[in-house]
Parts: sequence; C-alpha cells; structure tokens
Amino acid sequence: MDVQRSYEIRTYGCQMNVHDSERLSGLLEGAGYVRAPAGADGDADVVVFNTCAVRENADNKLYGNLGRLAPMKTRRPGMQIAVGGCLAQKDRDTIVTRAPWVDVVFGTHNIGKLPVLLERARVQEEAQVEIAESLEAFPSTLPTRRESAYAAWVSISVGCNNTCTFCIVPALRGKEKDRRPGDILAEIEALVSEGVSEITLLGQNVNAYGSDIGDREAFSKLLRACGKIEGLERVRFTSPHPRDFTDDVIAAMAETPNVMPQLHMPLQSGSDTVLKAMRRSYRQERFLGIISKVRAAIPHAAISTDIIVGFPGETEEDFEQTLHTVREARFANAFTFQYSKRPGTPAATMDGQIPKEVVQARYERLVAVQEEISWDENKKQVGRTLDVMVAEGEGRKDGATHRLSGRAPDNRLVHFTKPDQEVRPGDVVTVEITYAAPHHLLAEGPAGAVRRTRAGDAWQKRQDAPAAKPAGVMLGLPQIGVPAPLPAAAAPACGLG
Repeated sequence: MDVQRSYEIRTYGCQMNVHDSERLSGLLEGAGYVRAPAGADGDADVVVFNTCAVRENADNKLYGNLGRLAPMKTRRPGMQIAVGGCLAQKDRDTIVTRAPWVDVVFGTHNIGKLPVLLERARVQEEAQVEIAESLEAFPSTLPTRRESAYAAWVSISVGCNNTCTFCIVPALRGKEKDRRPGDILAEIEALVSEGVSEITLLGQNVNAYGSDIGDREAFSKLLRACGKIEGLERVRFTSPHPRDFTDDVIAAMAETPNVMPQLHMPLQSGSDTVLKAMRRSYRQERFLGIISKVRAAIPHAAISTDIIVGFPGETEEDFEQTLHTVREARFANAFTFQYSKRPGTPAATMDGQIPKEVVQARYERLVAVQEEISWDENKKQVGRTLDVMVAEGEGRKDGATHRLSGRAPDNRLVHFTKPDQEVRPGDVVTVEITYAAPHHLLAEGPAGAVRRTRAGDAWQKRQDAPAAKPAGVMLGLPQIGVPAPLPAAAAPACGLG
C-alpha cells in the first residue's frame, strides 16, 4: 500500500467483541493503515463495524449507522465500509442487500481475513462477503493493537457448548475451543514483560475451560499458574457459568494472592421454573450455595451478576423468586436486562411473551432493590484502606474535582484526592475510603503511599511515543494492554455466562 489510509472501528457488544476489535486494529496497522483521530465519526478511509447480535435492536442500530455513512462515502472516493462480528455471522448476504454500499462482510471465525477482503473489494470493485463456518485459527495468533498499557484481556477459549434458549451466541461463535495452557501463559508472560500488571482471562464460558482438552480442573490450574508469574499483580476472569463453578476454582481463587477478590456470576433468573425454561443447568439453591462458598473462602469478595427480567412465561411469583435471590446474594452490582426477542433463539417463539409494560414495571422494581443493596454493600467499605490501581478514563469529573480514579482489588470504582506527586495510570495508590455511593467509592482525605509501577512506566512510554506504530506479535504473544475500564464497567452480555 503506497499511501497510508486511515481506519476507524466501531465496537458493539461484549468484551469478546472489544478484544476482537483490538485484533482488527492490529491487522489493519500491520497492513499499513493508521488509526483515524479520536472522534473521526466516519471521517476515515475504512470504517469497520464490529457488531453484536444480542443487544436489543442491534440490527436497526447497525443499518441506521450504515445509512448515515452512505452520503459520506459518496463524497469520499475510495472510502470502504466493512461489517463483522456476530450480526454479520448471522445476517450474511442480507447486509449487502439492505446496504449495498458496504464493501466487506466477514464473520466471527475469520476476522484475520479483513485486510485481504478490503483489498479484494477495492481491486474487484464489488462487495466481498466471506463467512467461515468454523474457526480458522485461534484469534490470539493474530497481531493485536491493545488499548491499554497496563491491563489486558487474554482469551483462553472461544465459543460455547451451552444451549441457553435466550442466547444465539453458540450458533455464531461455535462450539468451545480451548487454547493450550502453555500458549496462554506464554502470552501473559509476554504481556507482563512489556509492563502489563493486570490481566482478565476471557471466555464465552470461561470456567468451562478444559472441556475441550479433557481436563476438568484446567481452569483452577490455570489460575494457580498465573499466581507464579512474577510481576503479574492482578488476575480477573469473566464470565463463569454456575454449572461449571467447582470447589477447586474457589480454592484457587482464595489461595492465589494475585487472583482478585471479585466474581461475576450470571444468575439470569432466581426462579427454578424460569431457569429450566432458559435451559440453565442450575437452580436457585445451587446458585446461592456457590455464593455462600465463595464468601466463606473470600470474605471481602465483590460479586456481580446478570439478570434478565420478563422471560417468556415469567409469573409474578417467578419474579419474586428473583428478588428473593438478589436479596440473599447481596450482589455488589448487577447488569439487568429486559427480555426482548432475539431472532433465531428458541425463546423468541415461546408462548407466554410478557407485555412490555409488565416487563418495565418488574425491571424498575428489580433495579430499585439492587440499587439499595449496592449502596449498602458499598457503605461497608467506608473506613477500609485499599490499594487502588490508577485507571485511565474512569473519572469523567476528575479534572473539575482534582481527583484521580481507579479500581480497588475487588474492582469497585474509587475516586480519590489527587496526590501531590505525579501518578500515572497503572501506578498504585493507597487510600482510605470516606464515602460510598451506589456505584462508586470516594477517598476524600489525603492519599497515602504512592507506588510507581512498571505498568505506569509502560503507560508513560506509550505517551512519550504516541505515533509509534506497534509491531504485531504472533504465535499467541500479542502486545501490551487492554481496554480500560475492565469488565465491571461494561455490561457482560452477549452470551458471556
């Protein structure tokens, strides 16, 4: 490519899509493209939509955005538009039919083909639609442009073997495929050598890891192995499934110092009847039993969840069982969703679809209950001294309030008084919590100790060389960083758990 062309990627959906977009960035930069400035809003030579098929009205939002780009493409000769991700895997040729100005459509299994497809569309002057039916290569073998210098996603598996009736992800992402433990640990060690101090293990059903390689304790072994990597300070994972959450995993969490006291455990419903209709292979008693065991082993653990309100057939009694479970579990926070039909899922054609106004009313009741619990649980943090890893972009009001923001070990968001000395994202500051709100904590007194870290050094190095082009690292060893904020700041829908 003689002249560098700019690109913009718009990402929708779960953490898996966010991480896939990092790979798409790495692929495009490896092919000679440069990232368009922030806020380009379509003013780029190539605009890529990495889509989600789970979020409500995902298709309408996509086609609306594509429609807004059509006149811009007419005015900009050579501009290309690509659509990938779960909606592309599902809709395929429909996208080009409804939006004939789209140049490339690619699926979840062949993201590595994007640069080739763009070039082929340019040369042949016609749309390229290529959807692989199964995974061509594990995505972590692709070059990656990580968004953060101090924290990183690390995929340990792709796909899902569950058959939840509300979820289309297994049909779009395929059956679970696990990476070899050695490849995962090699990637983590490479990230740490570049300055990363926090990693999040990522999978559609992360704690089912091992089912593809025939080792039922593979996930707990992986957590313990992470504990032996020098320089790795924080380990998280998302999202597990209650069915596969075994005692050896709880023990590994409790006994591995760098595995953080945080757990995201999707509930979906507290009603046994609804759970059966959802084809979730646990019941309320089993779920609360897991929560109880985790709290016994890790008393300060912050537990979050996903809940769907208004699933077909849900009665008032069923909903009350969800409220009961929420009160018993006392989640630090919950990502709550109103059920809406997803074409292609069994639930979309079930009898007993709930009227919108009933779903809305139940949703508001659930949110009110959970808000009260979140606030109560956060108030228990007042007076505690916490080590906060400074984050980038977490505090929208930090400039006006002269504060910084970061994440506690349990992933709670903390806003704290800016220390006198320089502090960089990735550094760790010790603070005392003085006030609690439902969704964040405040440390209003003077900051305590400031620990400058290799992660902070990595962030500073990136700031000092903003134009430096990252080199792709192959064979399962991507580059540093991951998008901050980490998982708790983004709803982990899209079949994660």
